[in-house]
Amino acid sequence: MAPEARSRAEIPVAILCGGRGTRLQEQTHAIPKPLVEIGGKPIVWHVIRIYSAQGFRRFLLLTGYLGEMIERFVVQERWADGVEVECLDTGQETQTGGRVALAADRLREGTFCLAYADGVADIDLGALLALHRARGAAATMTVVRPYSQWGIAVIGDDDRIEGFREKPRLDYWINGGFFCCEPSFLDYLEPSSVLEREPLERAAADGRLAAYRHDGFWECMDTYKDAIVLNDLWATGDAPWRVWDRAPERREEARA
Repeated sequence: MAPEARSRAEIPVAILCGGRGTRLQEQTHAIPKPLVEIGGKPIVWHVIRIYSAQGFRRFLLLTGYLGEMIERFVVQERWADGVEVECLDTGQETQTGGRVALAADRLREGTFCLAYADGVADIDLGALLALHRARGAAATMTVVRPYSQWGIAVIGDDDRIEGFREKPRLDYWINGGFFCCEPSFLDYLEPSSVLEREPLERAAADGRLAAYRHDGFWECMDTYKDAIVLNDLWATGDAPWRVWDRAPERREEARA
């Protein structure tokens, strides 16, 4: 089936769930990082909801470290009607690209999405998919502009500080972790691949990696501090990535 003929409900979403989350050791010594909770639900639940709210129905969690706990969560969770979530054990020590390579047989039928289990955003996945199709790339990577962790001093020509900018948004773009891919991208992967290194670098060198610029909210739960920030946002009742609370007409548009 041609990529443009597939509906979102037919497009599988592979989610990387196998890492150890070493920078979140306050919580990941006992549970895997994808199960660290935001607002009482594991962060991987939030990622799945971002996709399912926009019409995606098929999810494949690529597990590793404490994968049996993730599988138990998947079995026990009550998913929305039509949503299918399953796990694939890709090994304890496998790198990110290797996990996708091990799932290749499940992803070769056509366009697929790829995401990390620890990043949330108010991303328009329909726009991402449309740009991917328009560019004809092997893969399209969402890129975001992060905010500085520190305030910045503005210094004049005479070495006098003219003022300060509090944690401004930076000018460069980084990997935002939401991908659309074609089966041809799998040819860049090996069982030992680190997704963020050689596979993406080779695809870029070949002119086969497109960029989707996301200027909205994005946050990666990389540290315990990040988890606190996300939980605080959730507690306000206005978490930006809570796209499933959009007006009903927007949800209907997402299914198209």
